[in-house]
Amino acid sequence: MTPSTQRVAAVAGGDGAAVQALLAATIAEWRAAGAKIVGVLGELHGLPDRTCGAGFLRDVAFDRPYPIYLEAAPSRTSCHLDAAGVAKACAAILGQIPTSDLVVLNKFGKLEAMGEGLAAAFELAIGAGKPVLTTVSAKHREAWRTFAPQAVFLDADRAALQNWWRAMRAPARRPLRAGYVHPVQG
Repeated sequence: MTPSTQRVAAVAGGDGAAVQALLAATIAEWRAAGAKIVGVLGELHGLPDRTCGAGFLRDVAFDRPYPIYLEAAPSRTSCHLDAAGVAKACAAILGQIPTSDLVVLNKFGKLEAMGEGLAAAFELAIGAGKPVLTTVSAKHREAWRTFAPQAVFLDADRAALQNWWRAMRAPARRPLRAGYVHPVQG
């Protein structure tokens, strides 16, 4: 992996509740160790009789929920996802990205594939060289590869996330200049 490849990672296996819980637990640990992490995680609405689980995006820095579900799905779809709610959550986190150590965005999905939803947060974070962690379902994997061709995929387990984060936190190794004498080697 090259450094640019390592900076953007997607957890394989989608955007389900279990993966969001894994992300929440892992970033809580990293925050406790001093990392400044910003972004949003997804939470299900818990409402019965819905084909779409979209509920809330929770701002991980300020614990602020943003509703992203519609009471009634548009007639052309069974999805209750509120694109305006996702856009509001995205706008709220954009100002946090420049001073962060890591940007966690709950998923790259259909809105992002169309340049909407959290796309502006992805673009700002990647453009700023920030480490970015997200999830991508198999359904949107090709769109993700087009959007972030240098990204890596991680298994949906704690060890894979920890290994990736350790690589992000490791100091960059600079090549030695010709004639450089290491201070210890004198």
